[in-house]
Amino acid sequence: MNNSNPLLFAQDLTFALFIRGPVEATTSFFYGMMPEYASAGSKPSHCDEQCADSPTCPSLTRVLAESVWLQKTFRGKTGSRNYKVYIPTSYGREPLPMIVMLHGANQDPDDFAAGTRMNILAEEARYIVVYPEQPQSANAARCWNWFRPGDQIRESGETALIAELTREVMSTYNADSTRIYVAGMSAGGAMAVNLAVTYPDLYAAAGIHSGLPYGIANDAFSAMSVMNYGSTDPQYALLQKKLGQRAYAPLIAFHGDQDNVVHPRNGDELMRMNRIFALSSQSTPCQVTTVESEADGIYGHTRSLTCDEEGEVVGEQWIIHGLDHAWSGGDSGGSYTDCNGPDASREMLRFFDSISLNTGGDREVSA
Repeated sequence: MNNSNPLLFAQDLTFALFIRGPVEATTSFFYGMMPEYASAGSKPSHCDEQCADSPTCPSLTRVLAESVWLQKTFRGKTGSRNYKVYIPTSYGREPLPMIVMLHGANQDPDDFAAGTRMNILAEEARYIVVYPEQPQSANAARCWNWFRPGDQIRESGETALIAELTREVMSTYNADSTRIYVAGMSAGGAMAVNLAVTYPDLYAAAGIHSGLPYGIANDAFSAMSVMNYGSTDPQYALLQKKLGQRAYAPLIAFHGDQDNVVHPRNGDELMRMNRIFALSSQSTPCQVTTVESEADGIYGHTRSLTCDEEGEVVGEQWIIHGLDHAWSGGDSGGSYTDCNGPDASREMLRFFDSISLNTGGDREVSA
């Protein structure tokens, strides 16, 4: 908590009230005043007993061995954070791709790993997965502070901290520097966007679930406004010029059209931002849209691919019909999940598999 700054202190409490409700916010508020903070408790999942037994929603029953699911602490120039890292059991010091997973409000690494099933998929696909943890001492609702100007720029605040943490884990486990990805849910998704925009030389691509565009809020109050209603004509071209950006991070983004926490309009705005950042003003992009109806208990969805003039995908949007604020295709063992949606985690890995950076800092995209 920012109890040393009265304005930020009030904003943190207000934001926590908005995200968590009065009872939980008051509890987290007082925890935030203490040196130690509580772990996130059980939060809503949209899988019922029948869904938990469904083959489309596998249960997280395997207990990960301590040797591959490690608790660590990072201490860097801009701060410190606890984090967890998953290493595939087949790992032998060879360079592997790596995903940085940023949890949402009220979550922690264990909860987020269980809900997304990313560790299970990473075992199959041979990815290292890193889960930085946001403490209540930094935000009463355990949100990444994506909306603060100091956390939206390179070499500053939480963007710099996560980038530093990423590089340390890359070095420790000899990760493939051309295949580093970032993904997140809600506030974690918004922070993943910040990182994709400010560190396109580090992250080859980003996976965003229920997130928001870059630079559309500058404090907790404006963050609540855009979460409720979406942004009001943000000037992405001006933001791009201000950043001096020459590269981009391709995005795959998921959003439920019934999301009552982060308005679905934000998903559309995120992809509009991506097109502006990824393509020149002279480009004639191609967009291909497919619609799938609900089938076998799985929500229908609209999937749109945006390609540049050479046919390379620069953005992929999934609108999940009937999904609210939950990770699509997630496991009921974690919070804010709905197993009735298409598998967002598997689709993110599929997208990441097609994109890498080369040693010159450019990215290579395969079909």
